[in-house]
Amino acid sequence: MTDKQSNPPLNIAIAVYQHLLITSLTLPIEMLRAGEAFAKGHINKQNFRPLAIHLVAKNLEPISNRTGLAILPDCATSNTPNCDLVIVPGIWRNPRPVVRTNQNIVTWLGQSFTNGSHIIGVGTGNCLLAEAKLLDGHPATTHWHYAKQFSHDYPKVLLKPDFFITQSERLYTVASLNALADVIVHIISQYYGKAAAQHVERNFSHEIRKPYEDQRYLEGAVDRHPDELIAQIQFWLKTNLATELNLQDVAAQFNLSYRSFTRRFKAATNQSPIEYWQQLRVEGAKELLASSNLSIQEVALEVGYNDQGHLTRIFRKILNQTPSEYRKVVRKKLFG
Repeated sequence: MTDKQSNPPLNIAIAVYQHLLITSLTLPIEMLRAGEAFAKGHINKQNFRPLAIHLVAKNLEPISNRTGLAILPDCATSNTPNCDLVIVPGIWRNPRPVVRTNQNIVTWLGQSFTNGSHIIGVGTGNCLLAEAKLLDGHPATTHWHYAKQFSHDYPKVLLKPDFFITQSERLYTVASLNALADVIVHIISQYYGKAAAQHVERNFSHEIRKPYEDQRYLEGAVDRHPDELIAQIQFWLKTNLATELNLQDVAAQFNLSYRSFTRRFKAATNQSPIEYWQQLRVEGAKELLASSNLSIQEVALEVGYNDQGHLTRIFRKILNQTPSEYRKVVRKKLFG
């Protein structure tokens, strides 16, 4: 006589396609499996649900990518089971060709949401969600480097580029790999409880920046401040990190005197414009150091510093380490 049938699995689908950022595929799998392994040994067997993780593509052909590792889909969009969670990885460089050649994925995402799936979109992978019109009228974020083009292509989406995470109904969007890790910890807490989430957080500590609840844009919540002009300037600063303009030029561009600009900015954000812009540039540099192979000099230029030495001085001042040291630490994973 066999034991009573175990609980049904938690079905998780990850969309796969050419040019995906492979870390945004592997990181959530590793974290979710770590949460599952902890829960299996620590929660009541009656409440435990194993994970069934599916790689979903437009067809079952192997997918090559820039790492040289072939991705082998196990489901096509036409035969994927209903899923509790769908993850849409980020895309390297220009996402438009990927969106254009993966309309099957776009259609499947719409069907999945209609069937009750929660969906997490990562960086420029959110273009696939926007193409499916799932984000129309909803807050969303994307990779800071693509925010301006995203706004142009999908004007019905309420883009929130100052937030690393947004949540609206069953839709989550994240701007970076670090933010993805934060949301996965949140998801693990829902599936397997707080202890499992804390276990994963400890073992992936370099990916976790701060609690999910502290950084998301939650639909219906009051925005961080009511000064719309300053919010516009914040958006401009975030999407123009490499500009040659100084803050006096930026103020003039928005028809403000520099004195009025600094006063209003400080009142709205509790930071000076210089502190805020420096913070944006450091966050942008951290993201590039973690997720690209650009040299330190190239990273410095991407975020508006003229040379590597300037970036290194700022890093030492704010993070008490050099960009090279930060890159080594953030790319090293801890496993318990």
